[in-house]
Amino acid sequence: MSEATAEPKSGAVSSSEGGGGGEMSLKDKGNEFFKAGNYLKAAALYTQAIKLDPSNPTLYSNRAAAFLQLVKLNKALADAETTITLKPQWEKGYFRKGCILEAMEQYDEALAAFQTALQYNPQSSEVSKKIKRISQLSRDKKRAQEVENKRSNIDMAKHLEKLKSEMSEKWGPEESWKEIFSFLVETMETAVKSWHETSKVDPRVYFLLDNEKTQTDKYAPVVNIDKAFESPHTHSSCFSFLRQYADDSFSRAACVVAPKSIISYPQVWKGQGSRKWKHGQHDGFFVQFESPSLRQLWFIPSSSEMGQTVCRDPEVLDISVHEVLPRVFRETLPKS
Repeated sequence: MSEATAEPKSGAVSSSEGGGGGEMSLKDKGNEFFKAGNYLKAAALYTQAIKLDPSNPTLYSNRAAAFLQLVKLNKALADAETTITLKPQWEKGYFRKGCILEAMEQYDEALAAFQTALQYNPQSSEVSKKIKRISQLSRDKKRAQEVENKRSNIDMAKHLEKLKSEMSEKWGPEESWKEIFSFLVETMETAVKSWHETSKVDPRVYFLLDNEKTQTDKYAPVVNIDKAFESPHTHSSCFSFLRQYADDSFSRAACVVAPKSIISYPQVWKGQGSRKWKHGQHDGFFVQFESPSLRQLWFIPSSSEMGQTVCRDPEVLDISVHEVLPRVFRETLPKS
């Protein structure tokens, strides 16, 4: 048998590796059906030819190409592997394998197959183009997986380690502030999940009510503040209401969640000097933690990566400069 000297296009089949007259006739007929787009008939003819000449690598290579077009990927891969076994130094077997693994989105394995094909045919521009394309697809797939992991594996507690030490200083042993910390983490994680799913969060204040003192039939744990940032007047009215609500409901802590886009007043990302915003033009939302003796403010920026909305790590802001709402709780000093 003579070796193939020309590299057919990726979808094309080989016409080299001639055998007996019957085998050639079946293969040639298969090639004609392949070129006409009748891949099922082409595969059937290659199968008949293989029965007559089961050690011919070209027949398996051609049938692998037909199976690939039919999206019978496991069968196509088996034929590509047989092609390689029968003729280990023929680049076409590795090329077929690479194309099939590409269709399976197994890009690292596909890249290895194409690189082997290039070793046996260094002049092939088609293989070189495939290597460049697959390398990019592999990088894109890995980045997309990283983005998806970031979207699904939300762990705000790790970003709030510093706050734990501040809570310990204010409130002593962990059991004294554990519930408050969990409340904050849950509120932030819920907001991030909402942003990932809908690219928005509702402007709300979440209250940690006192299980023993709060009249839960009268005071809800969530207050909508969608009108709070329309003007200085609505902002002041909302603040007054929230401070009274915190008092009357005996709340232990609160979290203000507000998207940047809804805030007409106060636009806390504008200003000069100490008030200068240092966190870019990203969209995102604010989370302001309130308690009688401890306050904290974060901005959670958002960006689009690989077609997905992704929240970046929360950025701590100086609450004395960038507060979204004034102090909700009347300040009390912690017990010594």
